[in-house]
Amino acid sequence: MRFDILTIFPDFFESPLKQSILGKAIQKGLIEIHIRNIRDFAADKHRTTDDYPYGGGAGMVMKAEPIIRAVESVKAGSNQDAEVILTTPQGRKFNQQMAAEFSAAKSLVIICGRYEGVDERVKELVVDREVSVGDYILSGGELPAMVIVDAVSRLVPGVLGADVSAKHDSFSSFGISGGLLEYPQYTRPESFRGLSVPDILLSGNHQEIKKWRRLESIKRTMEKRPDLLERAQLTEKEKEK
Repeated sequence: MRFDILTIFPDFFESPLKQSILGKAIQKGLIEIHIRNIRDFAADKHRTTDDYPYGGGAGMVMKAEPIIRAVESVKAGSNQDAEVILTTPQGRKFNQQMAAEFSAAKSLVIICGRYEGVDERVKELVVDREVSVGDYILSGGELPAMVIVDAVSRLVPGVLGADVSAKHDSFSSFGISGGLLEYPQYTRPESFRGLSVPDILLSGNHQEIKKWRRLESIKRTMEKRPDLLERAQLTEKEKEK
């Protein structure tokens, strides 16, 4: 899978893309990430990418021309079917379902918004989807872009050591989680500062362990995120409990 990230701060991505799962996936050729400096597509010698808003108001607005030229450059040739995403507080909130939808694409272009936003004509001419990572204010779209890349990459076959791991993650719509928060996890030592691993996990009875984990996921979701239960995949018996 290929990602093209359009930003005015390309150095932002230098370290994160070398670490952990993403770094290994890039080395193995499972994902391909290109960082494009929007300033390289500006028309003037000062490489200007923002200007004052028409009609007045505080702050600056990102110009349409450099962004659109950058998108057109990325989509030229074999990458013309790439889906174009704009990170913006006005977008649909990013979730696991959207990550799964994006993972089905061969190529994604992510535009990192900045300042007071982007010229509306960018959305009208080249953007397929506007995406928000939450109801809070960030300095720019670089962090949301990394969130999207990380979440989507985990769903690309081969990126995780065992693909089953992604299926068991919280918010996964399939596997044991079923859209619930993940069950409690433990590792060695068996006892630490008076707290012990639940006996069921030491029993070796995998069927009972699976049931325990399922019930713990439901209990944890009810306590921490009851809103998720509305769309969780529960049996009638589980609903009664």
